[in-house]
Amino acid sequence: MASITITSLIFFSLITLSLALDMSMRSNKEVMTMYEEWLVKHQKVYNGLGEKDKRFEIFKDNLGFIDEHNAQNYTYKVGLNKFSDMTNEEYRDMYLGTRNDAKRRVMKNKITTGHRYAYSSGDRLPVHVDWRSKGAVTHIKDQGNCGSCWAFSTIATVEAINKIVTGKLVSLSEQELVDCDRAYNEGCNGGLMDYAFEFIIGNGGIDTDQDYPYKGFEGRCDPSR
Repeated sequence: MASITITSLIFFSLITLSLALDMSMRSNKEVMTMYEEWLVKHQKVYNGLGEKDKRFEIFKDNLGFIDEHNAQNYTYKVGLNKFSDMTNEEYRDMYLGTRNDAKRRVMKNKITTGHRYAYSSGDRLPVHVDWRSKGAVTHIKDQGNCGSCWAFSTIATVEAINKIVTGKLVSLSEQELVDCDRAYNEGCNGGLMDYAFEFIIGNGGIDTDQDYPYKGFEGRCDPSR
């Protein structure tokens, strides 16, 4: 019985490996065709000398990762998107970074955490919670080339809390935070959710996305909204 099980596992592993190899063995011509179609779809234009070729190599590497991942028995699939010509490092630097300047370091010690949501032994908690299924998550938003991830994460949290409390899901304004929350946050150069929450509390709330729509760059704060 043990030998049969081991043989089956080896056979399954070989099948999986074969699939992964087959999926990754795209011809250069096929990948180039996909790249050209992708350029048109996402309206990509490169001005620098050799930039298009450089981005093609990155695109090809990312496509290889996609094929290899999708050939495995994962619970989700991945695919091409508008970021497929970027390396992981470039994506992290542009969209996931935050500038840790002096005034933030000074303020860190002033942020306190309460005990309202502290876990107590004996609490009966659900195995998982998916707020999407509860209608507490708005549509997918795009921060563009602005380092405003801190504003988006803040607003997504406030939108969900508002839905839980009022029963209404309203898309709120990231742009108001980018433009107006400048005491400790840095607009498109990064920020922290802690200070954004403090701003919203001090401001008496936050505007809707419809009234104060997202632009993807820093603008002049409009306090009248």
